[in-house]
Amino acid sequence: MLHVRNQRASSPTARAEAADPPPAVTDATARVKPRDPFFDNAKYLAILLVGIGHAWTPLREDSRAASSLYLLVYTFHMPAFILIAGYFSRTWAGRPDQLKRLITGVAVPYLVFEVAYVLFKRWATDQPGSPFSLLQPYYVTWFLVALFVWRLTAPVWRLVKWPIPLSLAIAALASVSPSLGDDLNLQRVFQFLPFFVIGMHLSAEHFAWVRDRRVRLLAAPAFLSALAVAWWAVPRMEHGWFYRTHSAQELGVEWWVGVVMTFALFGCGLLLTACFLSLVPAHRVWFTALGAGTLYGYLLHGFVAKASRWWDWYAADWVHTVAGQVVVTAIGAAVVTVLCTAPVRRLFRPLAEPRMDWAFHDTAQPPRRHHHPAAKGG
Repeated sequence: MLHVRNQRASSPTARAEAADPPPAVTDATARVKPRDPFFDNAKYLAILLVGIGHAWTPLREDSRAASSLYLLVYTFHMPAFILIAGYFSRTWAGRPDQLKRLITGVAVPYLVFEVAYVLFKRWATDQPGSPFSLLQPYYVTWFLVALFVWRLTAPVWRLVKWPIPLSLAIAALASVSPSLGDDLNLQRVFQFLPFFVIGMHLSAEHFAWVRDRRVRLLAAPAFLSALAVAWWAVPRMEHGWFYRTHSAQELGVEWWVGVVMTFALFGCGLLLTACFLSLVPAHRVWFTALGAGTLYGYLLHGFVAKASRWWDWYAADWVHTVAGQVVVTAIGAAVVTVLCTAPVRRLFRPLAEPRMDWAFHDTAQPPRRHHHPAAKGG
């Protein structure tokens, strides 16, 4: 299915991690900066919730508790990830080195994994006719399309006077525009846009504020209250609102409901994101190093999630017991964790973060111009 400019870290471990290329959702300038454990922790925990949320999806019909937790997580896990992506895009200005990173870390992985998912579906489901469509992102690959678009527009959000209200207006208009269709999953691109824009306009002081002890004390009551609301909403609310993939009209309601839901989900998502970030450890813990591999956990766990549906892993009766749901949750968390580890990153780096120096001019020097005799009048 998130990356702020790093505070300085002086430990040898932090300096060693700084040499490791960051995931594609960070700014290229982060390569030469020490990694901040807070943001690595936040990225890992956010991607962990993405994987757990996908593991819960088939359990919702049989368990109101699973559905409630699902709605709670879907209210903030992608907003949190996107907000951090926006923070790490604050300095994105379209420099040659940044464009190269955008192509190799976002555009090329999108093409690679879009094809890989379709081929996997053909093999796993024995459906050789499954079409390739670069304009219709498959499953988790939508985020790469969205990040590509958001990054390209980053200079605009630093230029305009009221970036956050403008991004909210765009999100609201998208929510009442069924004509957008499915191409490039533009509904999600536009409806999630405000979280990226607000992330661009945050500072280190904002993240320090959410880690204040008083905010942390309010986080638990806020999550419990949100869970109670989610429990109430399970049989009363269309879950499709949380995916941002459809307009209000496509969800069977009047257009103005889309505007209301845009602002309501933005407010709830932002509040719970702040609560989530307040609980993230600011120091190094056992999973801090995994924060550098969230791109891998995100792109690769989708294969396991899809296989679990296509191969009927949820058909066993024990899966739908309370104990079974706990086991499924643990498996989802374990899969994402393993996929964020260094060995997996080394194995799949040519696909997820290809170097591709052969395809670009040296970004440190302008390309050489070729002079032809005719140009000199010879």
